[in-house]
Amino acid sequence: MSKYDIIVLGSGPGGYVTAIRASQLGFKTAIVEKENLGGVCLNWGCIPTKALLKSAQVFEYLKHAGDYGLSVNSYDKDFDAVVKRSRGVADGMSKGVQFLMKKNKIDVIEGFGKLKPGKKIDVNGTEYSADHIIVATGARSRELPSLPQDGKKVIGYREAMTLPTQPKKMIVVGSGAIGVEFAYFYNSMGTEVTIVEFLPNVVPVEDEDVSKQLERSFKKSGIHIMTSAEVTKVDTSGKGVKATVKTSKGEEVLEADIILSAVGIKTNIENIGLEDVGIAVDRDKILVNSFYQTNIPGYYAIGDVTPGQALAHVASAEGILCVEKIAGQHVEALDYGNIPGCTYCSPEIASVGLTEKQAREKGIEIKVGKFPFSASGKASAGGNKDGFVKVIFDAKYGEWLGCHMIGAGVTDMIAEAVLGRKLETTGHEVLKTVHPHPTMSEAVMEAVADAYGEVIHL
Repeated sequence: MSKYDIIVLGSGPGGYVTAIRASQLGFKTAIVEKENLGGVCLNWGCIPTKALLKSAQVFEYLKHAGDYGLSVNSYDKDFDAVVKRSRGVADGMSKGVQFLMKKNKIDVIEGFGKLKPGKKIDVNGTEYSADHIIVATGARSRELPSLPQDGKKVIGYREAMTLPTQPKKMIVVGSGAIGVEFAYFYNSMGTEVTIVEFLPNVVPVEDEDVSKQLERSFKKSGIHIMTSAEVTKVDTSGKGVKATVKTSKGEEVLEADIILSAVGIKTNIENIGLEDVGIAVDRDKILVNSFYQTNIPGYYAIGDVTPGQALAHVASAEGILCVEKIAGQHVEALDYGNIPGCTYCSPEIASVGLTEKQAREKGIEIKVGKFPFSASGKASAGGNKDGFVKVIFDAKYGEWLGCHMIGAGVTDMIAEAVLGRKLETTGHEVLKTVHPHPTMSEAVMEAVADAYGEVIHL
């Protein structure tokens, strides 16, 4: 039996980052993967979807070349080539993880891993043991009883990335990050898209102003949106698919070629031996403490399988913290109130901290500032004036409570707010931090200035 200091089950952005950090700390490390190194994120999620979205963005630029004083005599799309480029990007990233495993002398064990008592793990009939076993098996597309996926007419995100032909009509059920990103992609490619959202607003976890702006932008680009709506029945017997949608006005039947179910995720914890070991679970989440230890000594869990936010960067941070704690380092528990969330449709969305509604519900006296990109020189020059930056501060102490952005490139801007909040900066300190001109990031400073009644360019 092979013996390790640490074995990581799953090689997504939680698992492979954990394994690398463990190796850096001097642990003899192995990683178990049943499919492709990099997990869902690198192979079927974060990375290949961004490649699809980039193709959509370039296609949008070609459509609007005249807005920039340019003439494009002929342009078209090759849907198959767009998909192939996305898969090529994913393959390159997976090979990059293979290189990192070799560089860091991490053993890769291929196969389905199942936990065993006594700090052991079985992989396709071969047993391995370790002082510490870390579960990082991630999640998959969740299925609703009223919306069973057949992989052909009712699909999840994996099928949405590799459709053999582009659908003429698509219904997207759910308007979280996955739903709106695919809605933007397919709409840009020329598919007629309808979003069906159960809650009153699209991207419902975001600040209401952000939700309303995205709905305006999407409708302007031709996406149909139905909120406070629920798919109650699906008929796939014909050539396409029919969805019965219940709204406050009654029932409506929508017809399309394909329905994309984007109603959240389900953790991959089945048949991995949790019951055999006695590891505590609440619904579909593995229970852990602040340093990702389960109730059974020697067994840990990180990423989507635990109760924290199901985000790649959260999984990576949790894994690093977990192994540093195992190594005896002094570490602080992760602050889940300062985790940035990013959505990569167009316009992009990025946020951190409390929404305005959440702050008011807590009874905090707040200062709110907002700066629209329509007043930004850089946004005007770039032709991307939709959106804004919104900031929320504690009126008494100046604490930066929240930051919410929607617009071009905002996912690359949100880190300023995350770092500022981590360092406990105040609104006045942000105001006195010189921002470069002309940039989109100026909007952060201007929004803060608006909160304090000092805005210049509004």
